[in-house]
Amino acid sequence: MLLGMKVQTEAMRALAYTAAAAMDKARHHPDPAEKRSNQALLDLLTPIVKGWSTEQAIEVASTGVQVHGGMGFVEEGGAAQYLRDARITTIYEGTTGIQANDLIGRKIAFEKGATATLVIARMRIVCSALQSLGAEFEHTRSQLADALDAVDAATCWLVDIYPRDPNAAAAVAVPYLKLFGTALGGGLLCQAALVARRKMEELDSDRDFLSAKLVTARFYGEHVLPQVHAHLEAVLHGSDSVLALQDTQF
Repeated sequence: MLLGMKVQTEAMRALAYTAAAAMDKARHHPDPAEKRSNQALLDLLTPIVKGWSTEQAIEVASTGVQVHGGMGFVEEGGAAQYLRDARITTIYEGTTGIQANDLIGRKIAFEKGATATLVIARMRIVCSALQSLGAEFEHTRSQLADALDAVDAATCWLVDIYPRDPNAAAAVAVPYLKLFGTALGGGLLCQAALVARRKMEELDSDRDFLSAKLVTARFYGEHVLPQVHAHLEAVLHGSDSVLALQDTQF
């Protein structure tokens, strides 16, 4: 449970830092083309950072309550306060549903998946580089490759369906947002693992800190990335059931 909390927190943090770096480059890079590309990246990442990270924050805080058992549930332990504080984050500044529909409409469909395709391509480079980490990372590399394929397939489906049936796309917007966030979080942790392995060769490196980066990337690949398969199934095949009931049937 502790490792699950750790890897999700690190993945959220990495995604937020990536968005923040894109914001800085969009504002201050001397090359206008780089400014435009980083603004497009920031636009894509913003609803994912907001929507996916806040949903994960609830899960992390809930696990924290579970770790503490009964003392986690009562007030004097403090863990319950974190869960209450996390719960509001999926609501204010745009609920998860609003963020997800912004993602599929104004970000994915509007530009026909162009920036998403670039992000996937960059993560595929990271995925290929994982081969340098040896056999222990082979399963994580395979899971990341599958996750990127899933994002690609879901994005293509949304680009195709949105102009013809925006309601069908909106019906599975949240699973798509979670799919993208989960996959990208894994890619960023794997990127950190590659950097950590290089830095471990330096004489004055913090090997405890760096070796932990390798473990968190592997754990995420083996325990979190498999969730993308469920999200992909919901995106590709879940619209009809969402829209099947009449209003009077609720």
